[in-house]
Amino acid sequence: MAKGVRDFAPEDKIIRDDMVNKLVSIFQRYGYSPLETPSIERLDTLTAKFAAGSESDAAKEIFKLTDQGQRELGLRFDLTVPFSRFIALNPNLKMPFKRYEIGRVFRDGPIKLGRYREFWQCDVDIAGCSSMKADAEIVLLALDAFKELGLDAFMEINNRKVLYGIMDYCDITPSMRESVIIIVDKIAKQGFDAVRKELQEKSISKKSIDKIEEVFLVRESNEETLQRMRYLITSEIGIEGMNELDELLSYLKFVEAGRIKLNISLARGLAYYTGTVFEGFLKESKVNSSICGGGRYDNMIGMYAENARQYPAVGIAFGLEPITDALKLSGQEEKKTVTQLYIIPIKTFKESLIIATKLREAGLKIDIDLMDKGVSKNLDYANSMKIPYVGFIGETELKEQKIKLKNMHSGKEELMVLDEVFERVNSQ
Repeated sequence: MAKGVRDFAPEDKIIRDDMVNKLVSIFQRYGYSPLETPSIERLDTLTAKFAAGSESDAAKEIFKLTDQGQRELGLRFDLTVPFSRFIALNPNLKMPFKRYEIGRVFRDGPIKLGRYREFWQCDVDIAGCSSMKADAEIVLLALDAFKELGLDAFMEINNRKVLYGIMDYCDITPSMRESVIIIVDKIAKQGFDAVRKELQEKSISKKSIDKIEEVFLVRESNEETLQRMRYLITSEIGIEGMNELDELLSYLKFVEAGRIKLNISLARGLAYYTGTVFEGFLKESKVNSSICGGGRYDNMIGMYAENARQYPAVGIAFGLEPITDALKLSGQEEKKTVTQLYIIPIKTFKESLIIATKLREAGLKIDIDLMDKGVSKNLDYANSMKIPYVGFIGETELKEQKIKLKNMHSGKEELMVLDEVFERVNSQ
C-alpha cells in the first residue's frame, strides 16, 4: 500500500459515518446546502496567486498529473479553491451563498498521527458577505460541531492584516512579508530556535528577528494582546486588521471562557487568506495537530471570474482524520457492524426471510444467517461482532407468530411479536 493512505475497515467507517452525519446536521442547522466538485483541477487553478501561492506549503505538496493531451493537472489540496472556481463560473448565484462539501483532498506532505496524504475534509463556506458577522458564524458553527461530537475543543483566532502590521513594525519589506509570515506561523509547532534559523536563511536582519521574538513570544490574555498590538501597530492595514479583530471578538463575547484564544502568530499555510484566520484544537488530547482551520479569502474567487467581480468569502475546513483519531482515543465505543438484530433461522429460512424483510421495512438494520452455521456458531459470530440482539426463529416461534429475542449483553431471552421486537431493538 502507498504511504500516507489507508483502508477503512467497517469499525472505522462506522465511526466516520456517524461523525460526518453529526457534522452535516450542524451545517444544515446553520442553513448550509451541499455542493460537490471534482478531485482533479487544472494545475494553474491550484497554483494561482490567490490559491496555493508559489511560496506556500500547499503549493509544494500538490500531486501533479499530466493527461494524454499533455495538459498540466493536479489533485486538489483543499475544497476552497474548487469552491472559488465554482462561484466564479456561476455568476447568477444568489448571495450570500452558503455551502458545505465533503470530499477527498490530497497533499504530498510529511506523515504523522492525524496527518495523511489522502484525507477527507468537511468544508463550510459563505461567499458574498464581507461582514465579520459571517466570520463569527463560522467560529460558532465549529464550536457547535465539536460539542455535537463530544470533543473538548477551542479556537485560535488571528487576522492576516494584523500580521502585516506586525511585519511593518519589525521592518520586514513588502517583498519578504509573505515568506516571513509563513515562517512565523511555525513558532507554535517548531519553536523559535527553528524559526530563527529559517529567518536567518532568508537573510532577515538580526534587528528584525529580535523584534519578531519580542512580539510573538509573550504569553498573555486576549485583552492584553489586543492592547499591546494597538500600541505596536501603526500602519493603515494593521489598524484595519485590529478593527476587524475587535469586531469579531465582540460578537463572540458570550462564548464560554477558554474557547476563543487570540494567537497573533497564526497565519495558516495558504497565501489566499486576506483577513481573519482561525484553527481549532483539542484540549488534553494526544492529537495535537489542528482539527479544523480556515479564514477569510476576499480576493480569490474574483481571480477566477471573467468579469473580475469580487466575492468576499470566509470558510473553515474540518480534518476528518485527526477528528477520527481523537474520537478513538477518547474511548468511544467501537462498532464492528451496523446490524441491530441478527436473525438465526432454525430450518425456517424462507419464513425468516419474510420476517427479516418486514423488520427492515420498519427501519431496523437486520442481518440473517445465510450459511446454516447452527445456533452455537451463530451466537459466537454475533458476540464477536458486538451485535446487540439475536432473534431465533424455529417451528415453535412460527406457530406462535413470535421471535425469541436474546439480549446479547444481559443474556436474557423473551418471546415477542414483531411489534414488540421492533420497539425493543429500536429503543437501543
